[in-house]
Amino acid sequence: MLSDAELENLLAETESDRAERKRDISNMDGIRKTLCAFANDLPDHRKPGAIFIGVEDDGQSAGLEITERLLLTLADTATDGNILPLPHITVQKKVLGGRDVAVIVVEPAEAPPVRYRGTAWVRIGPRLAIASQQQEHLLVEKRRFKDTPFDLQTANRATLENLDKQLFRDVYLPRAISPETLAENHRTLEEQLVALRLAAAPVPVRPTNCGILVLGTEPADFIPGAYIQFVRIAGGQIGDPISDSREIRGPLPILLNSLDELLKINIQTAIDFTSADREIRRPDYPLVALQQIARNAVMHRSYEGTNAPIRITWFADRVEIQNPGGPFGRVTRENFGRPGANDYRNSYLAEAMKHLGYVQRFGFGIAQARQEMERNGNPSPDFQVEEFHIAVVLRKRS
Repeated sequence: MLSDAELENLLAETESDRAERKRDISNMDGIRKTLCAFANDLPDHRKPGAIFIGVEDDGQSAGLEITERLLLTLADTATDGNILPLPHITVQKKVLGGRDVAVIVVEPAEAPPVRYRGTAWVRIGPRLAIASQQQEHLLVEKRRFKDTPFDLQTANRATLENLDKQLFRDVYLPRAISPETLAENHRTLEEQLVALRLAAAPVPVRPTNCGILVLGTEPADFIPGAYIQFVRIAGGQIGDPISDSREIRGPLPILLNSLDELLKINIQTAIDFTSADREIRRPDYPLVALQQIARNAVMHRSYEGTNAPIRITWFADRVEIQNPGGPFGRVTRENFGRPGANDYRNSYLAEAMKHLGYVQRFGFGIAQARQEMERNGNPSPDFQVEEFHIAVVLRKRS
């Protein structure tokens, strides 16, 4: 964190590769590009950058009212999924040099390059620019592999032969990189995988755990438990007869597409007729709610220290979805599921899910599931948050 004295010094400086002034938020596109550039930290300061909102180019106050709504709008830049991987920022109202300002403090990313809508931006002095191929290479070399999160570590025993390269070229790459960047892209396959954090650069290049989960031909061969176990029970107790049981495996796009199909065929839809002879179809569970909770389980589960899969148990009166791994980071038992209480155990897997379209906005999955259940006439989901696992119970519409 930067102290008020450090912020005042940055604000007093001419705009640089660590400081930017904006009179208002009319150009959110420019703010996001600057945020992306500060996160990339091309000069390798290893110190946060700051964007000051409510300040003229000459450093004078712009007279902007710093409201709670404005601060929330700025905070949303870190979770709306346009900047990936998710940047670490803080947004605050400050009084600096007698001026009311909003400040976005941007931490250097642990695994650059960071991209805004598929394009990596960098700061060269006061100038904002798209990263060249050489600059992106420098960003990749800056990654700090000590104490890296699980999804960024190299996968044990895996080689590039264990990745589905066609899936990468045809599906993942066009969604992760902007068309303009792809048009100028002359990198090798290995360089592309490393730039997108799906492989690590030390010779020989090897897949990361994220790469295995997203593109691995058999992810569970290297990450035990990287699959979903589905059981349908013809009753309300775990000992009742089983009517269906299967394991869903494969790289992330195949895993989640197969899960979607399985959820759809298990939902039952009743048809009601109104007095106007108009039929209304009411499913016993809203598909979107089931998808959001299941995808959250894939994104947030712990893949370390456990061989347990995600378990979906479909009873006659409820669906239970359980994943290994309790609350993480800023999320606790007390604040779990509340707006703004979110953190990411697997932030690079979360990035991949956003690229593939399984996440629209970060931090809204639980809220959307609750809304869909209420809209469909189901009880609100019941969250059971324990130290080493989280279970969600979705009850059937009566």
